[in-house]
Amino acid sequence: MKLKEYKYKINGTKFNVGVGELVDNHIHVEVNGTPYNVEIDEEGKPKVAAVKTSKQAAPAPRTESGEKVISKPASTGGASAVKSPLPGTIMSFNVNVGDTVNAGDTVCVLEAMKMENDVHCSSAGTVKQILVNVGDAILEGTDIMIIE
Repeated sequence: MKLKEYKYKINGTKFNVGVGELVDNHIHVEVNGTPYNVEIDEEGKPKVAAVKTSKQAAPAPRTESGEKVISKPASTGGASAVKSPLPGTIMSFNVNVGDTVNAGDTVCVLEAMKMENDVHCSSAGTVKQILVNVGDAILEGTDIMIIE
C-alpha cells in the first residue's frame, strides 16, 4: 500500500506520518512507523479505530544477561545521542551544556505513566547540546541530548 508521506514537528517533537487512500470510510495511517486504522464517521470527522496489526510495542530492551538497557550503545568515536527509553515528559535535567559525564550517569528525569524515570547516558564525554526542554512531551527514541 502506497502512503503519502508528511513530516510534522509538534512541540519540538518530529513526526513522520504516512497516509493511505480512503477505502470504505477507513484510512490506513502510520505515525513514526506505528500503524493506525482511522475511520471517518458519519459527520465527516476522523476517529481512530482500534489498531489491528501484527506490530506490537517492543518490550524494554535487555542485554544477553537480562539486564535492562537504559539507552542504545554509543557509536564508536564522535558524538552520540542520549535517547528517550520510553515516551513521556521531561521533568528535569541533571546536567547542563558543557558538563562532563561518565557512562551510566543520570542526565535527566522523564515522567511516564505518573512515574519518574532516570535517563542515563551510555558513554562518557561532554554535553554538547540539549535538544528538548523541561515540560516537553517526547516519544520513545527521541534524541534528548548530544554527548561528545
